[in-house]
Amino acid sequence: MADPVLQICDLAYQWSGRSAFSVAVADLTIAKGESVLLLGESGSGKSTLLSLICGTILPDTGTVSIAGTNISAMGGGARDRFRAEQIGVIFQQFNLLPFGSVADNILLPLRFAPKRRKRAGDAADAATNLCSALGLPAGTMDAKATALSVGQQQRVAVARALIGHPPLIIADEPTSALDADSQAAFLDLLFAQMASHDTSLLMVSHDPRLGERFDRVIRMEDVAQIERATA
Repeated sequence: MADPVLQICDLAYQWSGRSAFSVAVADLTIAKGESVLLLGESGSGKSTLLSLICGTILPDTGTVSIAGTNISAMGGGARDRFRAEQIGVIFQQFNLLPFGSVADNILLPLRFAPKRRKRAGDAADAATNLCSALGLPAGTMDAKATALSVGQQQRVAVARALIGHPPLIIADEPTSALDADSQAAFLDLLFAQMASHDTSLLMVSHDPRLGERFDRVIRMEDVAQIERATA
């Protein structure tokens, strides 16, 4: 059996400071090609868990493995390079370069990930094809990101995450500002692109209505133990 795309084992992390809390995850596994919706209210620890999965913070104990590699054992530089190669991230606020073109934004991850750039093939063609598949108008590649509608900016953010076929996509509340019809259209596009490359998806949301679209739904309280400091 192939290694899972994401595997967390016996993870524990303590966030110190005035709002100290701890998070513990005994086991969380996502298979290749699987789509998982992680549900949790604001303040439930979702952002901390995503940071641990992406390696921007390290657990105190336990392991986080991506595509069979334990990123918890890596140094900072190696972890950053590995994340660029293996994880595509769709941010809630998109985080597009405001003065860059659509092409600049989509191609940005490839500048830091030579293996991902190689997987993309002709990068410009790959970006153009993604734009077309995601329903962006012809000629969009040269437009400034800030000139696009919110829905178009969202699709650029998806293309940036998907280019170069990273095995894991992390999506942080990407549909929170959309109405039901727009949510459905967005997920149709995202799932179609992921299916073509057997990509895995972990999407965070507070909206349980999305659950029927996913292979599996996990609630934060079922997978993570959160403890907060008392005054």
